[in-house]
Formats: sequence, C-alpha cells, structure tokens
Amino acid sequence: MAFIVPTRKGSFEIRESRSTAAGPRSRTLASFKELTDETIEKTRARAAKPPTADDLRKAALRAGAPVSAPPVDRAARELIGRLAKGERPDPMLRRLLLDALANEDRSDRPADPAATVSDSARSVSQWVGTSPAERGAALEDLLLLADALPLRRRADTMAFPGLKAA
Repeated sequence: MAFIVPTRKGSFEIRESRSTAAGPRSRTLASFKELTDETIEKTRARAAKPPTADDLRKAALRAGAPVSAPPVDRAARELIGRLAKGERPDPMLRRLLLDALANEDRSDRPADPAATVSDSARSVSQWVGTSPAERGAALEDLLLLADALPLRRRADTMAFPGLKAA
C-alpha cells in the first residue's frame, strides 16, 4: 500500500509498506515537490501493488502536497490566456475546438453552416497536436500491419489477358 509523507526539506515522498520477517518496512518509490503525471507513472512502475492515479492524488491532498493540474487543464489555461492577449487560432482549429466543446445534442439549435465540421476533419483532430515522431511511429505501425496481412487471390476474380493476346 502506498502512502505519502512530508520530508524535512519541504518535499514529499511516496512510500510503500510491506511485511518482512524483521517486521514492517517501507521503501521510497518517488520524491516530489509537486505531484505530477510523471511522478505518478514512476511510482506505478516501481510499486509492487501499483496504486491508481486518483488514489495517489487523494493521498497527496491528504498529506498537504501540491498536485499539478492535469495536462488538459494546463492546455486550456494556456489557450484562454493566449486568447485573452488577442491571439487567434487557425479558423479550422477554431471550428474543431468549438465542435469538441459543444454539447453533442444539437437538436435545440439551428445548424450554423460556418461552424460545421466535416467527419474527416473531426477524425483528424486527434493528430493536431502530435509530434512528427509520434506520427512516424503510427505510420510505421500501420505499414507493419499492412505487411502482416495475407495476400490471397480470390477464385471468383477474372484475370486480365496479357498484352500479347490483344
């Protein structure tokens, strides 16, 4: 079971307790000043019984440790700050953002042709913020999948005659 304790230096430690022949012992899984997603992943990787991210966040709050905001909240705060300074996103990104934030039930609103987003644009929206390395890895996986598919000729297909036959 993981628990969080403050240290004398003002930071916090995530520890895990276990029973041994010599009695109960605890070991430090991670040290932090602010609980981040990276610290949570490091803890989960090192723990014998990995705690959930929510359990770690609740334990950190009980111990009085600062907890960083989720990445989506940080991105939203950054976007709101940039919009307040007068920066504007690309029109297509704006439509995708509005579409993602809008209520899915649009039966009570009239259709706005300027705000509509095509299905193809909506399906590509998950790739907008990815790095070229992530895109390359996805392409490589897709190509490896295509190579793994068996090639079979169907018996009911008609073969085209060669050019010499014409």
